[in-house]
Amino acid sequence: MSRQIVSIVGGKDVAAASTYESINPARTGEVVARVGLADAETFAAACRTAREAQREWAKVPAPVRGRVIASIGRLVEANTERLARLVTEEIGKPYAEALGEVREIVDTCDFFLGEGRRLYGQTVPSEMPDKNLFTFRNPIGVAAVVTAGNFPVAVPSWYLVPALLCGNAVVWKPAEYAAASAHALFTLFTAAGLPDGVLNIVFADGAATFGGLERALDEGTVQKVGFTGSSEVGRKIGELTGRHLQSACLELGGKNPMVIMPDADLDLAVEGALFSGFGTAGQRCTSLGTVIVHESVHDAFVERFARAVETARIGDPGQDVLAGPLLDGKFADRYEEYLTWIEPHHRVVTGATGRITKDNPRDGFDGGDGLYYHPVVVDGVRPGDRLFMEETFGPIVGVTAFSTMEEALDLANLPGYGLSSSIYTTNPQHAFRFREGISAGMVSVNNSTSGAEAHLPFGGNGKSGNGSRQSGMWVLDQFTRWQAMNWDHSGRLQKAQMDVADIVPDLDFRLA
Repeated sequence: MSRQIVSIVGGKDVAAASTYESINPARTGEVVARVGLADAETFAAACRTAREAQREWAKVPAPVRGRVIASIGRLVEANTERLARLVTEEIGKPYAEALGEVREIVDTCDFFLGEGRRLYGQTVPSEMPDKNLFTFRNPIGVAAVVTAGNFPVAVPSWYLVPALLCGNAVVWKPAEYAAASAHALFTLFTAAGLPDGVLNIVFADGAATFGGLERALDEGTVQKVGFTGSSEVGRKIGELTGRHLQSACLELGGKNPMVIMPDADLDLAVEGALFSGFGTAGQRCTSLGTVIVHESVHDAFVERFARAVETARIGDPGQDVLAGPLLDGKFADRYEEYLTWIEPHHRVVTGATGRITKDNPRDGFDGGDGLYYHPVVVDGVRPGDRLFMEETFGPIVGVTAFSTMEEALDLANLPGYGLSSSIYTTNPQHAFRFREGISAGMVSVNNSTSGAEAHLPFGGNGKSGNGSRQSGMWVLDQFTRWQAMNWDHSGRLQKAQMDVADIVPDLDFRLA
């Protein structure tokens, strides 16, 4: 029996304007949830509700808000298996990965529970006597958060946890195709004691969300927008917030390069490429896009990589597999288009392509009615090819060769994204030269392009984002505003830069 889910604003269910069915991508005949979708006015009204609730929430002492975050972490931890299984059921993520995703929420809460006692300002010396200077972190107000469904519970926690800790209220719009997982996470947050209206969840399609966000910004009920999704939509969000003199927190797509140096451990590199290229069926923003291999080890790497991909297990995400199905029908349709980008000068080194079916099986697995696809490695991609230049959200990885480090860096930076990157080498000089030259916000050495930890900054540059960062202490700058205060207790007006005590040196003095 499928779940019935609607938006919740101010602690109350909201009537839906239409209905969306969230489907299990491993068994497309199975409806996981029937989701009531809201309209633009509902989204805007949620922001008004959040504004009213935020005023009282901000008065709660930050250490107390930190204890609420601690409670969220414990509740998520106690419900780990159930939440992970729901994620697997709804988006087809292998259960082992889903467990890791839920663990990331706990790690995020564990980090931020202490930040309630560390929202430090500073006491700053003044240039004038009998005067003190201070800085404070203030909450921004209301954050509107829009998240994708490939990480339906972990990535939202990167926004929700610090935003709430800092004293803000949140209106959260998750992906429709991951609505059941999002709703479950929402109930865990509210069970920790959040007052009604401090966290609101609105299910809506893209047009209604954008219209509601535009209305809320016009009304002044949103002070920060957080968005995880495509670069195309991220540009529109950035343009909208820019008109209101706001800077959105944008975490967008990637075309993440992996450079293989001639001194690399090739077996280790293959292991990293396999996981980052095809884990989550290649549907991470940090998934591997192109392997850039030194010409001296190109053939050896490609042969090992192809063999590893061909023997990797694709199938039921509840079992021990490298990858399950694609997230949703719309992603499967888009991936079919990416396969048309394979050109005559390319060489598919992994055999079959396309959807896994009875007529196109993989090691006896016919995919049933699931959205399963063959993993594909394409050798011989060139600068300018769509497979080289554009994000391909799915199980396809390109390979190209290089001769010098400068060429490798040029190739790695050429697509214009800047999220994650990786280099395999045993030479520290190569590692640091790569770090200096790569445009990505994140660099891995002898590790895959995927894998974030809760206490490091996460985010990208270029087409991958606007330089904003999530996770760790750095995200506090997204959800607080610095306020400066001066307190003059001299009993007279002291004018900065004018009434300043001056000690005059004898600059003409010289040693005899």
